[in-house]
Amino acid sequence: MDVAIVGASGYAGGELIRLLQSHSSARVTVATSRALEGRPVADQHPHLRGYTDLPFTNPKAGDIDADFVFLAVPHTAAMNFAGTLLERGIRTVDLSADYRLPKDVYERVYGVTHTAYFKAPYGIPELHRDEVKGAKFVSNPGCFPTGATLAAAPLAKYAKYVIYDSKTGVSGAGDNPSATTHYPNVADGVNAYKWTSHRHLAEMKQELSRLGSPAHCFFTPHLVPVNRGILTTAHIILDEPMAQDKVEALYRNFYAGEHFVRLQKPTLPAVRGSNFCDIGMESEGERVVVVSAIDNLVKGAAGQAIQNMNIMCGYAEDDGLKAPACLP
Repeated sequence: MDVAIVGASGYAGGELIRLLQSHSSARVTVATSRALEGRPVADQHPHLRGYTDLPFTNPKAGDIDADFVFLAVPHTAAMNFAGTLLERGIRTVDLSADYRLPKDVYERVYGVTHTAYFKAPYGIPELHRDEVKGAKFVSNPGCFPTGATLAAAPLAKYAKYVIYDSKTGVSGAGDNPSATTHYPNVADGVNAYKWTSHRHLAEMKQELSRLGSPAHCFFTPHLVPVNRGILTTAHIILDEPMAQDKVEALYRNFYAGEHFVRLQKPTLPAVRGSNFCDIGMESEGERVVVVSAIDNLVKGAAGQAIQNMNIMCGYAEDDGLKAPACLP
């Protein structure tokens, strides 16, 4: 299967190329970038030299020659491609935010008009596998909502409040330098940002609602001086107290058979470079503290996108995603 990556110059695009090198049935044949058109992909992604000799190209949506497309572009850019790809029958996973939310919610949260809206499955496979299977277009979730939602899902319907506190690596801000990601402003510190207004909160609330939860949901992210990873602490306030053994049994049953969810002490090095989400939980009765760890560029972006592709196309779910994490 020939794969095109639209927006292949960024971190997520580079991860898609890296991971698909080991896929049994998919090969990257198109890597697009407007700014780098004509330059070798390996100039932008030097770790991929020797694995790909593709140049960056800049085709229009109607000219993309591939069986499958990943849209690794910022929000508002994906909607310029999505409708045309769907009309052409090219299966697609969109890593942007353009199709994660209902139209009115998207326009309110992102402050833009959606010009090519249609409803798409929301691709957390562990929760929406049946919708993803056989779909022509899937919206890949945000990195924060992935780790947060997987942490809270088994307890969602028992909760009255869910409070997410996430620590994220700098790569989550993308590869364009800014004052926020400048080394002296990040190193040796922990910085809260968008304390009550992060755009991913809308996805978190949406998923709790889909899980049948009436819980009030809150979220504050923090930037920490690491390259990769998101460690999320979910404070789940229950309607009624729940003992530790019952909580553990609930999580074991909920994630039974889920290859990419591991119930063990979550640390960022244990998931770095992998598609795993590690989850641990501790109950003090009315409050259960659940901690999850993911690699924001893999399970939080490119890896989950490939997991969705595999489900859509009937491949083994772990194809291209079998490499263990890089520890230390």
